[in-house]
Amino acid sequence: MQFIDLHTQYKRHEETIDKAVKRVLEDGHYIGGREVGELESTLAAFVGRRHAIACANGTDALKIVLMAKGIGPGDAVFTTPFTFFATAEVVGNLGATPVFVDIDEKTYNIDPAKLDEAIGKVKKAGTLVPRAVIPVDLFGQIAAFEAIVPVAEKHGLWLLEDAAQSFGAQRGGRRSCSFGLASTTSFFPAKPLGCYGDGGMIFTDDDELAVLCRSVAVHGKGRDKYDNVRLGLNSRLDTIQAAILLEKFKIFPAELEARDEAARRYSTWLSGKVTTPFIEPGCCSAWAQYCVRSPRRGEMMAALKTEKIPTAVYYPVPLHKVTAFSYLSPVTLPVSEAVAQDIFALPMHPYLEVSEQKKIADVITSC
Repeated sequence: MQFIDLHTQYKRHEETIDKAVKRVLEDGHYIGGREVGELESTLAAFVGRRHAIACANGTDALKIVLMAKGIGPGDAVFTTPFTFFATAEVVGNLGATPVFVDIDEKTYNIDPAKLDEAIGKVKKAGTLVPRAVIPVDLFGQIAAFEAIVPVAEKHGLWLLEDAAQSFGAQRGGRRSCSFGLASTTSFFPAKPLGCYGDGGMIFTDDDELAVLCRSVAVHGKGRDKYDNVRLGLNSRLDTIQAAILLEKFKIFPAELEARDEAARRYSTWLSGKVTTPFIEPGCCSAWAQYCVRSPRRGEMMAALKTEKIPTAVYYPVPLHKVTAFSYLSPVTLPVSEAVAQDIFALPMHPYLEVSEQKKIADVITSC
């Protein structure tokens, strides 16, 4: 059994994917080919943004936006500690300070009330300048932007939606990557919409920010690549990956539906045995992961392993406790710390067989 079954996906769509790759090879434009522009316009229209800027990966996408906005030493950027390291890593890389805010105990996304408190504390301390908030759409569910936006506006901060796990999700009729001043996503192979290498995308409605992000992504270029007007990165999406993504996007709606059906089966069969994911009213998750909680996590994971069923833990150590951030002032974030102790992920992908899910549920139920 596969935790994420990319092989089955490829075999079912092998012919169209191979043809797309071959077209790029025959065309010979391996960087900046027409497929990159086509992907940008296609995905911008899908999420409802004016601009989409392709880049090399989801981490660079976050960093490019922060660089374009001039984030640096002395700045405070507020985010969740319950996410992948990259979200806060890019803040530290630029010399700014990540300020971790505890999460909602049901959704595992950043808690808007605690965000308000955290910003107030930083303002009162006066040693850092609050600049931005990076809410993360964890496990595929969009963060509570209807509550986060007023908090950010109250304090004069701008929002960067980290939608690396949520592409395709919806909240209140809006799609993932349509919230905040800018949004970013990842096309890492395991993501809901993934390529066969690395890739990322930035989305924004701000014309000036879009120009700046394109510049930062290509060595800070101005009129051309030799007119370097600012310090930037070398962060471009390869044409082959764009071609693959265009083909995979054609099957993406059906895959989202299949993920949702798989999640519903899990939740039905596991209800009362473990804490199943909570999806807020008016929300549709992209189900990047299906994570459950149990104080008997170790026993359950061991039983599943015996049956050759893979599992994973997202995330075993909240970011405020990782070694890389030991230079920050210590904080206690009880919800993040509690969730990290008993959460684990089950296989989730569009090609899960009902029989496979039933076996997983039976093993957990028997523990």
